[in-house]
Amino acid sequence: MAESILNDLMQQLQGGGIGEISKTLGLNDDQVSSVVTAAMPALMGAFSRNAGSQSGADALFGALAGKHSGGILGDVVGALAGGKNADTGILKHAFGAKQSGVEQALSAGSGVDMASVGKIMAMVAPLVMGALGKAQRTQGLDASGTAAMIQQEGRVAQQQAPQAMDMLGKLLDADGDGDVMDDLGKLGSSLLGSFLK
Repeated sequence: MAESILNDLMQQLQGGGIGEISKTLGLNDDQVSSVVTAAMPALMGAFSRNAGSQSGADALFGALAGKHSGGILGDVVGALAGGKNADTGILKHAFGAKQSGVEQALSAGSGVDMASVGKIMAMVAPLVMGALGKAQRTQGLDASGTAAMIQQEGRVAQQQAPQAMDMLGKLLDADGDGDVMDDLGKLGSSLLGSFLK
């Protein structure tokens, strides 16, 4: 698996973070791990798409330079405890009106109920943002450099799971037609299959 911010973050989560989410939500570690492993690339894919526009890149740069500068990574387990840092606003910015569709896809692929999937995503989203913010800070990136970094992370996710990320793109581009909704279960399963390797 290619080195990436997401891969590094997943390794940190395996060191107790997954268990903390499980304890908070009353799920088992396998359930949480399956959702997290698919949710983080989905988030990165959405951030990468958003970074492709000037307004999206500027918004991401501002968020990473401010609230999400990476301090949360100093204690990943503590940051996840009780869901105190969960941030649904990040999901709204990342996925827009398609948030429920993404959550439905991950629920269908993992067998975890949609409400829990949404909570897990809200818990890990600040960690993904924090990891990007830390990279931005340590590399001294400006807005355009930050956008390029995020898009590179999106390409890594695309290379690791081209079919899954293509389906995610289709969902995010869709106007809500039935054909796309029929693909949600396939998307969830494909994301899980690709990133659990």
